[in-house]
Amino acid sequence: MNIITQTADGSNTLYNETIGEHYHSKHGALQESKHVFIDAGLKFATAGKSEISVLEVGFGTGLNFILSFEYCVANNIKLNYTSIEAFPLTTDVINQTGYSAYVSSEIWNDFTKNYENALKSKQTLSPFCKLEIPHTTLIDFDTEERFDIIYYDAFSVQHQPEMWSDEMIAHACNFLSPEGIFVTYAITGKLKRALKANGFVIEKLPGAPGKREMLRAVKAKG
Repeated sequence: MNIITQTADGSNTLYNETIGEHYHSKHGALQESKHVFIDAGLKFATAGKSEISVLEVGFGTGLNFILSFEYCVANNIKLNYTSIEAFPLTTDVINQTGYSAYVSSEIWNDFTKNYENALKSKQTLSPFCKLEIPHTTLIDFDTEERFDIIYYDAFSVQHQPEMWSDEMIAHACNFLSPEGIFVTYAITGKLKRALKANGFVIEKLPGAPGKREMLRAVKAKG
C-alpha cells in the first residue's frame, strides 16, 4: 500500500509500505526532482540540442516526467521519454499527489489522459513529447533504442539492493548512447566503481537537501 505524505518543501510523496521507503526525499520531493534530474541531468544533457531521449528507471509518481515535459516545452526541445515501471500506480493515486500544481494544466492533462495507454505502448502527448512506460522490470527490459540520458531513480540500495548491483547498472548503461549521461540522487563507492568499469567518467555534485552529494557520469565515446 502507498500512503501520501507531505515532505519538507510542502510537496507530497508516497510511502511504499512494501518496500519501506518513500518515493522521494522526505526533505522535499519537488526540490529533489528538480535538483537531481532537471538541473543536474536534463539541463546538462540538452545543452545545444533540440531533441532529447530519456530513459528513466522507476517512473513512480511521474514527477520527474512532468517536470521534464514542462522544461522541454519551455525550451522548444522534443522529448522522447521511456520509463520502466514494474509496479505502476493507478491514475487515481497520481491525481492525489497534488503535482498538477507544479506544471501547466495542459501538460498535466496531456499526461494523465495518456498515462494508462502509455503503460501499453508509446503515446504522443504533444508535438514536443512522446511517452512510453514499459510495465516491466529493468532486468527484463530490452530495446534497440539508445538514449541520451538515464534518470536512475530506483529505491535506495538499503531497501532495494538488487537495483544497484554491478549487473543491473551495466544492463542499464547498455541503453545509453556514447557520451550519454547517467544521473542519480545516490553516490556510493560501489556505484562509482561499477560505472567506471563500464567506461564512464564520474562527477560528484552537491546533493539535494538532505544529501551531501549526488552523482553524474558521462559514457565514453566508444
